[in-house]
Amino acid sequence: ALAFLAQAGATVVASLVGRSPEEFGRLAGRLAGEPAVALLEVNLSCPNVEHRGEVFATDPAAAAEVVRAVKRATGTPVLAKLTADVTDLVAVARAVTDAGADGLTLINTLLGMAVDTRTRRPRLAAVTGGLSGPAIRPVAVRCVWQVAQALPGVPIVGTGGILTGEDAAEFLLVGATAVAVGTGNFINPRAVVEVADGLERYLATHGVGSPAELPALFKAER
Repeated sequence: ALAFLAQAGATVVASLVGRSPEEFGRLAGRLAGEPAVALLEVNLSCPNVEHRGEVFATDPAAAAEVVRAVKRATGTPVLAKLTADVTDLVAVARAVTDAGADGLTLINTLLGMAVDTRTRRPRLAAVTGGLSGPAIRPVAVRCVWQVAQALPGVPIVGTGGILTGEDAAEFLLVGATAVAVGTGNFINPRAVVEVADGLERYLATHGVGSPAELPALFKAER
């Protein structure tokens, strides 16, 4: 698949999942040198099987260990994908950037749960699961803003419930360098194109020349 994507001229951001720092490192090593892969996104919301199944992204030290393992295995730039299901997101963000992450993806899904009140059983086989889409966008925007304030200059990909150009602008205003569309693609196969077109219209309407100008226009006070 990567050979086909390279031939087609696609730029790939490969998402890595693993159960230990060593497994993350092995995966990164296997992708090293693949011409289509421009970035590696390290999904730190995976359970760490070596430490009671705790999620890497909830522990600054464990998250940093994974990033170091990946950076040792590859020269490809690395994004650390973090969850908002933590007490201090900035501490985790600082730990992974200190460990060598070239940027951050904020945020991953939030842990949620739903119950069928007729059967009185969980709707999901695993009882809990990842909540995504527009419901998490305000949380994601808050996380991008907090981390951008604490770690100026660190590139941030904002993601979580982006369906329109104005949704994308919201993330860019609070400090995201770029945005990603996830769940929106399942709702609408043209979501990415429509978000890009909508953002272009937003910029033109407001007389803004580039998305990079948006953070300077954000006014935190009411």
